[in-house]
This record gives sequence, structure tokens and C-alpha cells, in this order.
Amino acid sequence: MKFPQPIPVKDIAQKIGAKLIGNDEFQATGINELHKVENGDITFVDAKKYFKKSLGSAASIIIINEEVECPKGKALLICENPFEAYDGLVRKYRPLRPMSSEIDESAFIHPSAIIEPKVFVGYQVVIGKNCYIQAGSYIGDFSHIGDHVTIQAGCMIGTDAFYFQKTESGFKKWRSGGRVVIEDHVDIGAACTINRGVSGDTVIGEGSKLDCQVHVGHGAVIGKNCLIAGQVGIGGKAILEDDVILYGQVGVAQRVRIGAGAVVSAKSGVSKNIEGGKAYFGIPAAEIRVRQKELAALRHLPVFFKDFYEE
Repeated sequence: MKFPQPIPVKDIAQKIGAKLIGNDEFQATGINELHKVENGDITFVDAKKYFKKSLGSAASIIIINEEVECPKGKALLICENPFEAYDGLVRKYRPLRPMSSEIDESAFIHPSAIIEPKVFVGYQVVIGKNCYIQAGSYIGDFSHIGDHVTIQAGCMIGTDAFYFQKTESGFKKWRSGGRVVIEDHVDIGAACTINRGVSGDTVIGEGSKLDCQVHVGHGAVIGKNCLIAGQVGIGGKAILEDDVILYGQVGVAQRVRIGAGAVVSAKSGVSKNIEGGKAYFGIPAAEIRVRQKELAALRHLPVFFKDFYEE
């Protein structure tokens, strides 16, 4: 998530009531979770086991709950509850804007795009040339849709991330400050749901095709020319490299990476990283040749046990 304009780190420290250590001349350009931070970004950490990773990340400003040595060229903001501070900044710069019209006046829609009735287009949405958005779809705030994109009826693009902080009093919802970015020549089938990132982008790569009723979780990245069949569910922050094929009802766990050119057969469950250029099947998904041998072996078990007990 990028700020409308850079913000002095001194101002941020004042807003969240934090002690500032390190470079006090920084201008923060954005705010992001650790796995997607860039130079100029703010991130946060509130667990000691992640201190090293956070302090060594690309983030320029780290909100942290313990005073530690500040790495060279960074700024630390010391406060009691980094999550609350981080979430508060997202809420300030991505405030809730309930829709009051079908198409927000801040949205840009290319004159060549076809927008059918009852399509809702949110704040600062961009829709490129020769797009076709069918009736009953929702395009949430800050979504960016490229050229020659087709979105069939009833799709929900840019809905809130399913992301909660567990607290003693229950689950606290994170404010979703990220976007959905749909690149050129993408086709999205009817009734798909694509969540925006918590603070980063959910990306559907150029030329990829999604069948009906596909769900893409927050911050997931789908590469170019991927083919996703119906009822597939892709967990938050998962990464599909280019040319991946997922057949119907495949489930992909959060933060999993699927290598380029991998093919996953129907009803499989991808629970860990898998290499590209291979075919997979099963729960958990394994190379199809391995699974076929296992299934063949299972078919021989009744005969094996019969012979064993008869002996």
C-alpha cells in the first residue's frame, strides 16, 4: 500500500505515540507486511522470533515493541502495541468509504470498456480499454484492471482480506489496505471472488484464465498464462508461477509456492511448495507417478493380508 504522498517519519512517530530511534529524516512512502516490503515502506513486528527478519528486511521504518539496536539506514518506532499502530495507519490512509452510487466519480473507465447494468465500481478504480464487465459484479476500491479483461456476471473483485489478529478478547479484523491488480487479457468466470491484500497487492497475471467460482485469497500472486478450473481455492499469499494449471476443486494452502508449468489434478490439496514442470495428484499433492504407484500397491493389500493370515 502506497501513501498519497510521502510522510515524514517524525509525523508518524507522533501519530502513534512512538519513540523514534535512527534516521529521523525519512519520508515514508508506503506501509506493508514483511513479505512484501520495499524501500521506503513501514512494517511492524511484535514477536521476538521475527525481529532479525524484520530488521534485515527492505523496510525503511519498523514499528517494534522493544528497544533494540537500530540497523544503519533505518528508523525504529518503539511502541507498546505495534499491530494496533500499524493497523491504525492503514485505517487512516485507507478509510472505509461506503458506496453511495454504482460507479464512484473518482473511478477511471476507458471509453471503450463495456460496463453492464448493476456493476459497482469503487473509489479510484481503474478499468482499461476493451474490458467487458458483466452485470452484477463488484469492483472494490483501488482495484486496477488492465486492457482486454473479461469479468463475467456476479464476480466480487477487491473484497476484504480474510485476516484477523487473535487477541484475548477474540479475533480483531485487520483493515484491508491492499489492491487487486488484474493484468491484460485475463478472463474471469462467473461468481469468482478475489480478495485484496491486507496491505500489498493480489495479482492475476497477464493472459491467465479463471473458471467460475474460483476464490483467490488476500495477497496471492497468480503468474502469467495460468489456467484455473472451477471451484479452486487459493489461500492468502500463495504464489503460482507462470503457466500453472489447476484442475477443478484443487485447494492451495496459504503461502505455498507452485513452480512454473506445474499441473495439479482435480480435487488435490497443495499443502507445501511444489516444483514446476511436473504433474501432481492427491492430498497432500505429490508427483502423479508416485501417487499412482501408491494406489497400485493399495489395491494389492487385500490379497497380501489374505495370504498372510492363511499362512
